[in-house]
Amino acid sequence: MYEDIINLPHHVSKTRPQMSLIERAAQFSPFSALDGYDDAVDETARLTDRQAALSDDARTELDRKMQFLKEVISFHPEVTAVYFLPDLKKEGGAYLTAIGHVKKLDDFERAMVFDDGSVIPYDSILALSGEVFPEEL
Repeated sequence: MYEDIINLPHHVSKTRPQMSLIERAAQFSPFSALDGYDDAVDETARLTDRQAALSDDARTELDRKMQFLKEVISFHPEVTAVYFLPDLKKEGGAYLTAIGHVKKLDDFERAMVFDDGSVIPYDSILALSGEVFPEEL
């Protein structure tokens, strides 16, 4: 049976153009009936943290450090700020650390601005550290 067709010439259509290899391969690409399902599962599985509330002592220490920064802001001191960044897609967020020279403390916008342009809202800051701060603060 196979011997009957093995030596026949390959058919090439005279009316239709030949498909490129990419077009032919696309016919066999996997089909996803639930488009976006994998992305939704990944997003649900992504972990976020809850924003911790500062204790009264920690809030007092942070307030003292912010006040001290206002006094030495003209020197553009280098600080390390630990802050909470809310997640844009779901409840919670992430704790991040920024290290840089403070350019401005914007009381109107209630934000700390670094020389590199990054901005951290006051309410997001959990801790400040750096060589600029005296030990007794």
